[in-house]
Amino acid sequence: MMSKPTVLFVCIHNAGRSQMAAGYLRRLAGNRVEVLSAGSSPADAVNPVAVQAMAEEGIDITGEQPKVLTTDAVKTSDVVITMGCGDTCPFYPGKRYEDWVLDDPAGQGIEAVRPIRDEIRRRIETLLDEILPNQAEGVPAS
Repeated sequence: MMSKPTVLFVCIHNAGRSQMAAGYLRRLAGNRVEVLSAGSSPADAVNPVAVQAMAEEGIDITGEQPKVLTTDAVKTSDVVITMGCGDTCPFYPGKRYEDWVLDDPAGQGIEAVRPIRDEIRRRIETLLDEILPNQAEGVPAS
């Protein structure tokens, strides 16, 4: 049996993009994927507009707290998805890395954050098809 893949989402503040991506992956993958998120310079709290945008999708990220990126988080992950953190993310051979170029929701209103959220969802759906290729249809998400 294949072990459960671990996906780490990294952005600078771990307050917007990475939190929305983690929220979507948790919702869409259920217990089939281990989900982590972190930031190279974490904020004090999750962006309230990101929380609002995800609430519109029925996903509650209010209990999340920005976390500092650790070497261990990268080492234990199978897939590392960066979102604007540049060279601050450690690199380990054998890991799958993707850099998702997305606008930063910091300081933006809800109208600007919704398209970012929707693009994150599209990318999460594609990622799931790639890391769980034979489980996309008909498998409950929890």
